[in-house]
Amino acid sequence: MSTAPMPDDWQRALVVAAHPDDIEYGIAAAVAVWTAAGKEVHYVLATRGEAGMEGVPPEIAGPLREDEERRSAAVVGVTDVEFLDHRDGILVAGPELRRDLAAAIRRHRPELVVTGYSGPTWTPPGVSPAYVNSADHQALGQCVIDAVADAANEWIFPDLAEPRWKGVQYIAVQEMSDPPHEVDVEPQVEAAVRSLSEHRRYLELLSDVPVEEQARQVIDMSTLTEDDRRRVGFRLFWG
Repeated sequence: MSTAPMPDDWQRALVVAAHPDDIEYGIAAAVAVWTAAGKEVHYVLATRGEAGMEGVPPEIAGPLREDEERRSAAVVGVTDVEFLDHRDGILVAGPELRRDLAAAIRRHRPELVVTGYSGPTWTPPGVSPAYVNSADHQALGQCVIDAVADAANEWIFPDLAEPRWKGVQYIAVQEMSDPPHEVDVEPQVEAAVRSLSEHRRYLELLSDVPVEEQARQVIDMSTLTEDDRRRVGFRLFWG
């Protein structure tokens, strides 16, 4: 399949993720390209990732991971990071999550909405055993797409204070295998590594490998192609 460049006819993007660090596993490299080009990018996180640190109680992990996410976002030019305070680990695809996401879309008024891969497994079809995707990622993905339509409809969630927003042109869902669209991120690989490295305490608990080395391995895995290009891939939907 041939891969086309991502559309560039937009100015403001909203990146939506389930947890702190989700954006930094690839998408942040594209964000760095966009902000360097003068685009405005905002982040919305459904949870604070408070259930994601083994041995660290949620009341400690939540604020720690929020702080790491804000510092990580700043590395790639994002200063507006919002948390919706849904509980980590038990996101439910349904009206409550859609309502909060629709409200966020109305507040931030993006032309482009970006979110992570939300399929059931990370493993290509036919490969066994398969690596299961997080239940939170799966719940969030469909709700983000639905919330774009909800944000534009005056009769859905009419109690929201935010005025409806019909300006979303594209929804971009991260796609790592044969993406139809891509962003060339070669100039921002180092920024992406630094951004992920800001999740220092989180990464230290995952492995004894030094944080910067872990971060580089992740960015290589998520951006490096077989022909040695650097890209972040997306599947586009009309807004």
